[in-house]
Amino acid sequence: MNEEQELPAAEDRDFVVAEDLEQSDRPDWLPEKYNSGEDLAKAYKELETKLGSNAEELKSQFMKEVEEQAFKDRPETVGDYELPEIIDQDAATDNQLLQWWSNHAFENGFSQEEFEKGIQVYAESQDQGPDIEAEAEKLGENANDRISAASMFANKFFPPESMPAIERMCESHEGILALEHMMETLKDGNFSGDTTPTSGLSEADLRTMMNDPRYWKERDPAYVDKVTKGFQQLR
Repeated sequence: MNEEQELPAAEDRDFVVAEDLEQSDRPDWLPEKYNSGEDLAKAYKELETKLGSNAEELKSQFMKEVEEQAFKDRPETVGDYELPEIIDQDAATDNQLLQWWSNHAFENGFSQEEFEKGIQVYAESQDQGPDIEAEAEKLGENANDRISAASMFANKFFPPESMPAIERMCESHEGILALEHMMETLKDGNFSGDTTPTSGLSEADLRTMMNDPRYWKERDPAYVDKVTKGFQQLR
């Protein structure tokens, strides 16, 4: 075994080793394995670079795993989503709303099931109409009789092509009230809005009517016309 080569004397060397440093010249904070503060700084920088590189790799790997998990049930392309049977395939070709939903579902990693569920919820919201039972309750205890009477009147008075619109109108209690008002108005064949017949009115009756604000103040056209016709019938 070769003997270790002896170092030249300190005064004969152009470099410094740890043994050359006097205890008073070496900082207390400098670890024994470093010869100078520059060596420590260099080592720290190398460690920082290494740790930073590892952190980026870990972050990249983590994000990749999260993305794979989030999109694991998503179709390969946005065009691979299949429309449910409730959607007309031909009408859906240029439907901007469906195109938007497909893109939204794909970008957020929705599965085929989640894609269909969104369409189903929208379709159900479109089909919701008035609460028929609740509307009937607003008509009172004889609601069924009133609805039946309105239905018979509508079938008799309106042409078949108008019935779908009338049926939609009568899904609310306001629609039934409107038909009942029309029924009352038509009882005497008068569309003027006042169904009180003018025949049989005496001159005294007509002059009493003239004192009504509807005649001399508001000048209600229908009311004024009734008074005028009443006087004409007296001649």
